[in-house]
Amino acid sequence: MAVAISRRGAVEPFHAMDILAEANRLRAQGHPVVSLAVGQPSDPAPRAVREAAARAVQNGQIGYTDSLGLMDLRKAIAQHYGDAYGLDVPASRIAVTTGSSAGFNLAFLAMFDAGDRVAITTPGYPAYRNILAALGLEVVEIRLGDEGYLTAEMLERTHREKTLKGVLFASPGNPTGALIPAEALRELVEAARNLGIAVISDEIYHRLSYTGADVSALSYGDDVTVINSFSKYYCMTGWRIGWMVLPEELVRPVERISQSLYISAPEVSQIGAIQAFGASEELDLVKQRYIANRALLSDALPKLGLPLAAPMDGAFYAYCDVSRHTNDSMDFAKRLLAEAHVAATPGLDFDISEGHRYLRLSYAGSGADVSEAIERLTRWL
Repeated sequence: MAVAISRRGAVEPFHAMDILAEANRLRAQGHPVVSLAVGQPSDPAPRAVREAAARAVQNGQIGYTDSLGLMDLRKAIAQHYGDAYGLDVPASRIAVTTGSSAGFNLAFLAMFDAGDRVAITTPGYPAYRNILAALGLEVVEIRLGDEGYLTAEMLERTHREKTLKGVLFASPGNPTGALIPAEALRELVEAARNLGIAVISDEIYHRLSYTGADVSALSYGDDVTVINSFSKYYCMTGWRIGWMVLPEELVRPVERISQSLYISAPEVSQIGAIQAFGASEELDLVKQRYIANRALLSDALPKLGLPLAAPMDGAFYAYCDVSRHTNDSMDFAKRLLAEAHVAATPGLDFDISEGHRYLRLSYAGSGADVSEAIERLTRWL
């Protein structure tokens, strides 16, 4: 029997997950691995979330929901936009998704046709590029400058060279943590609107900003699509639950596609997520640990000849330049794991052409882990 393999499967691997797999293998052999590779909070979901989910399981309350999600959760998300941003976002424009990953799939499928050009930033989250490529869209990468974020001028210049159908950006960004300042974000959204470029704003690291307030792209118009998730600030990675805020015209197309691709996000995760917005006191304690870890790395990395590529304004990543030590970050990461038992992500995940110079460290774990990683890295270098 012949095996059919499509060109869609030829996307780049997500090296962070490969590093995680090797770290888990070493742990299983008894090695004391410290992982700073994956952007996953080490804390569990808030207590109220876990308790609500446990009650649902005990009651057998697990099944399909509407494809757009439980109305109680959509209303809770809408209320969050009022409380956190002062925005009036109706629940009817909110779609609950199987993590932000499903949100990207749904946005790309509902907004673009095969062959359309969509711009993303470099360095940036590799799944953007890989999902777009797998769906037959043309990826246009805009290299970021020293400011670390996409500007209106960069978008306009790129559009003149290659006519764009859409643009996707994140603030705070992955892997650098850089924030787009409010005025620059307004200019970026307005420039896209004037050029007829559809905007997708990835706001998954909102509530994890350290140098400025969170500003949603929704503040500058109802025609943008926002994708967010309960994975990062809310410590719910494995629950696979996220959301989209959509322009009215996209709600029904997203719903139709979701019905066929996903049916619905897991009901037990939706029930738990309703409680997440009331757990800010618990979650802000977690954020305080990130702030302490951020300070440790900000101090240590430059002293080790690992300068930061951009300010760590938000999220929980340090993206550092390793070119003083190596010109091959993949080999550097593999040796760091094998010899010092510290897992970190090579920059090739985030930047195909320049990533050999960079390494990403996640500080979402415990303070003890970050301190131990710094000590091992110091000895190893």
